[in-house]
Amino acid sequence: MQIAIIGLGKMGGNMVKRLLGGGHTVVAYDRDAAAVERLVKEGAKGASSLADVVKQLAAPRAVWVMVPAGAPTEGTIEELSGLLSPDDIVIDGGNTNFHDDVRRSAKLAEKKIRFLDAGTSGGVWGLTVGYCLMVGGDKSAYEVVLPALTTLAPPGGLGYFGTAGAGHFSKMVHNGIEYALMQSYAEGFELLQASEYNYDLAALSKVWSSGSVIRSWLLELAQAAFEKDPKLAGLKAYVDDTGEGRWTVNEAIARAVPVPTIAASLFARFVSRQENSFSMRVLAALRNEFGGHAVKKA
Repeated sequence: MQIAIIGLGKMGGNMVKRLLGGGHTVVAYDRDAAAVERLVKEGAKGASSLADVVKQLAAPRAVWVMVPAGAPTEGTIEELSGLLSPDDIVIDGGNTNFHDDVRRSAKLAEKKIRFLDAGTSGGVWGLTVGYCLMVGGDKSAYEVVLPALTTLAPPGGLGYFGTAGAGHFSKMVHNGIEYALMQSYAEGFELLQASEYNYDLAALSKVWSSGSVIRSWLLELAQAAFEKDPKLAGLKAYVDDTGEGRWTVNEAIARAVPVPTIAASLFARFVSRQENSFSMRVLAALRNEFGGHAVKKA
């Protein structure tokens, strides 16, 4: 089928390549003309603007937006809404808040433009192993773009889950679970590192990955990281977040659903960014005040 990809970063660019490999016709656009040109050399049709994207597509047009969540996605979809025609399809594959999907879907529906939200997981590995796709939105649009979705996803890694927002809500929860899994592995490996045994963490990761109840792709990635740098000495203990963990905790609070492990893993990331934490200084001061415990001066 024919489809456009807007946003040719690490995931968007690889999605174009995977679609081309599946025999699809792909119109590629990014504000970075060099990124477009690289994919033109791979077989994509390059576009110089969103208007040019729309011009190159046959109706009903399918445009996949793969730009950062927030203002970039908002602006892109707003501009597309003025360029597309009834029955055309907008797909948001970024890490969008599902509340925005509901709003955008309703706004596009006023112009009879169909909308899909596609929670997309796979990262830089998606080109070779495929992208897990959790899709919500207009069911008729899903049926139209199913050939492209099937090419992008690995076997069994694609599903339609309901009206607008369902895809990104499931991706939000997916990322919250990911936070908790990663934190569990991190704490376990730190305990191993602090023991009296000189563990080869890459070797242990490999053993755990072979039949144990905690085997996972994340554990395989941990093995790869330890093989490159056994002590992770080249890294700073700073962990960022892109928002999905916060949204997961916020939605859990709104629904009175207990997610203590996910919440703790999110807060652990916040702690990683603090140097000379004020709360830890308060703790030191209190111990000194009530018990005369020694403190370390700055």
